[in-house]
Amino acid sequence: MQTSTYKDMMGRWVDIPHSPKRIISLVPSQTELLFDLGLDEEVVGITKFCEHPSVWRKQKTIVGGTKKVDYAIIDQLAPDLIIANKEENTKEMIAALEAKYPVWISDVTTKIENELMIEQIGTIVQKPQQALLIISKIQQTFSKLKCLSSDLKVAYFIWKDPWMVAASNTFVQEMLLENEWCNVFEHKERYPIISIEELIAANPEVIFLSSEPYPFKKKHIEELALQLPNAKIILVDGTYFSWYGSRMQYATAYFEELHQQLYYG
Repeated sequence: MQTSTYKDMMGRWVDIPHSPKRIISLVPSQTELLFDLGLDEEVVGITKFCEHPSVWRKQKTIVGGTKKVDYAIIDQLAPDLIIANKEENTKEMIAALEAKYPVWISDVTTKIENELMIEQIGTIVQKPQQALLIISKIQQTFSKLKCLSSDLKVAYFIWKDPWMVAASNTFVQEMLLENEWCNVFEHKERYPIISIEELIAANPEVIFLSSEPYPFKKKHIEELALQLPNAKIILVDGTYFSWYGSRMQYATAYFEELHQQLYYG
């Protein structure tokens, strides 16, 4: 079988079949990217968190989650490429898988890295033109983003018990910057645990409660409103803030709705 050698985003060289035909994706956002690149039969396995495209949840084999997979199922699928991510997947899991299969790992915290990831995966799966079209659309939509509510001080929550926020060196922070919002915790590293006292001291004007990885609900708005009665607290679709990949084509339309809500609301 003819193979090509590719450098992944961790700087590792990976030997991958020239046109992989049995791909497993362990990253929800990159599963969606594979679909948007035009793949179908080539993708044989996905995780239980790969919600998009919804049709694949019935058609593809579920290999487990992003942190824990069923190795026996993966062996049965006999992949010729596994797509993983530094943040989404564990070192132990990747080490076990790469002992048997080609594992290409992404590492995305910026828009530029996102474009590089799309281009590289497009090349690996023999869909380079489709990848460039997706990148072009992302660039065009972000260049036209209207930030009506710029300079607002925001906090972006990703977890509860303990409370955790997205801070520096994260893709969420990149999206906040693109929207010209000021992250009150940008001085902290990645995903810090925050006390309510720290939140009150930071005094955000807006609090975003993400839909993932923790499924925040209306009751959490009410809980935080007791502590910060003057803050505007909003449930947001976390996929548009944290799903690097082809979902970014549609992110600005969602962001502009948020800007409208904050500016006029």
